[in-house]
Amino acid sequence: MQAQAIQVRGATRFIILSELIIPFILLILGVLLGLYQVLARAGILRTPDIFGINYYQGLTLHGTINAIVFTTFFAVAFGNAIMLHQLRRPLKEGVQWISWILMVGGTLMAAWAMLTGRATVLYTFYLPMVAHWTFYVGAALLLVGSLVPFFFDWLPNTVAWRRENPNAKLPLAVLGNLINFTLWFLIFLPLAATVVFQMIPMSLGLMKETNVLLSRTLFWFFGHALVYFWLLPSYIMLYVMLPKLVGGKLYSDTAARFAFLLFLLLSIPVGLHHQYTEGGLSSGWKLWQAFLTFMVALPSFITAFTVAASLEHGGRMNGGQGLFGWMAKLPYWNKEGDKWLVPYFVAGLILFLFGGITGIVNASYNLNLIVHNTAWIVGHFHTTVGGLVTLSFLGMTLYMLSKLRGVDIKAKSLAMAAPYLWMLGFVIFEIALSITGLQGAPRRSNLGISYLDPTNELLYRPDWLFWSHVGALGGSIAVLGFVAYMVSFFGTLFAKPVRQPELDFPIAEAIHEEPIPLVINLRPWVTATLLLIAISYTYPLYESVTRGSLANASGYQSIGNNLVPMQVPGQQTRLPE
Repeated sequence: MQAQAIQVRGATRFIILSELIIPFILLILGVLLGLYQVLARAGILRTPDIFGINYYQGLTLHGTINAIVFTTFFAVAFGNAIMLHQLRRPLKEGVQWISWILMVGGTLMAAWAMLTGRATVLYTFYLPMVAHWTFYVGAALLLVGSLVPFFFDWLPNTVAWRRENPNAKLPLAVLGNLINFTLWFLIFLPLAATVVFQMIPMSLGLMKETNVLLSRTLFWFFGHALVYFWLLPSYIMLYVMLPKLVGGKLYSDTAARFAFLLFLLLSIPVGLHHQYTEGGLSSGWKLWQAFLTFMVALPSFITAFTVAASLEHGGRMNGGQGLFGWMAKLPYWNKEGDKWLVPYFVAGLILFLFGGITGIVNASYNLNLIVHNTAWIVGHFHTTVGGLVTLSFLGMTLYMLSKLRGVDIKAKSLAMAAPYLWMLGFVIFEIALSITGLQGAPRRSNLGISYLDPTNELLYRPDWLFWSHVGALGGSIAVLGFVAYMVSFFGTLFAKPVRQPELDFPIAEAIHEEPIPLVINLRPWVTATLLLIAISYTYPLYESVTRGSLANASGYQSIGNNLVPMQVPGQQTRLPE
């Protein structure tokens, strides 16, 4: 049954709107710092800082704001909206305020540490680099706050809905959202362990040495599954909303549920593929998690087929004929109703194709050794998280903003051009960085003051120069698309309301909706997930504890462009063994 629009007022409306607006304001800084980095890496900009923020400080802000703050806030706002709209039960405002205060307060605390240069530890903030304690506490508060609605609002409302509808399936969007935050909770636990028992004591000077291998293993337990926490809201939109927007139906509700459940099962025990070059971990366990990394492509393949079939149905409903004629009938540029949102998904899917292909290389045990810690990884990352995830989040942010404010989308042509410019820019960016990565150009490093500085006779690599400039061109085009989006966003934000605020989503009906028990009951999937995690991580964590003691290290922090020992009270610093 198609859910109708629901009126949203008061604290609920304010909370959801602010969970969209606050991270977007921070995202502006994150995107500008990204532009600075791509220009600095190419040697086009040689200034030591921008806005008083140096390269590595900016890299930390860019990664943390874009990949953690923006995505987490959006996932909570989107989850709140989905649960409210689909279950037709009011959100618990007291719970929501607690979540909001924790998330906003934690973000401000971590932002202070990064902006003042006390937390220049990059996006992968594992040891031995150590930030100020406010960075870790702030990040922890953000993550804890994001879980508060899941446990104390969404789950109770789902149980209440189930009592009222004992024979009905959970709405597909609700199932996807609950799976996503179940995943989020499971991967939060190992990150909390390293933050609470390693990083915070190191930052306060309460611990002289720590186990770096254990820290990295716990981080990547969290770090790769985090990608699927980003992706699942996008997949909810692809399954539930995109078919309706293109004038068709979802090809298979069963396939969509199966894909969501497979993500829960397979997406966590894959973190060791980030640690192929890490000493102290057995190659057999790395190979096992490499196999699971390839397996997690299965739900993406299911999604590719199901979404393509849904798009074909929409194209044929619009009059498409022949084998591929339906493609020409999709609304790639249509201002009618909510169809302006379609370009965000189309451009995102094209970028995700590049991300998926390069991701297979990253997962391979032997090919990964070629591209590990090179610019290749940066290109891959920006076509997955910076592609489908970012574009779908931006599109849905603008959509929800217009609905919750009761206004029409402003500068709609710019809003539709933005994802195509973003896509074009990142395709160029991806190709350029993949080539320089294969040539050996490192990731993270400021190449402009080292390998691309012609006055540096020992390091200068002129063969990286051309493609680095091409990458800078691609990044600049993407930022141009973001500027176009900003015009529409702020125009919509400050527009005069023309109707009552409401919450509504284009929910697609399904062509195939077989009641298969396997995809209805969540409990056995959670049990299987916990079992697979235990099988895949028990021994690697044991190795990290026992063998990691050989790699104890004092804390290190980034000062300017240098990595230096961190002085903490009462501690004798020394180099890692």
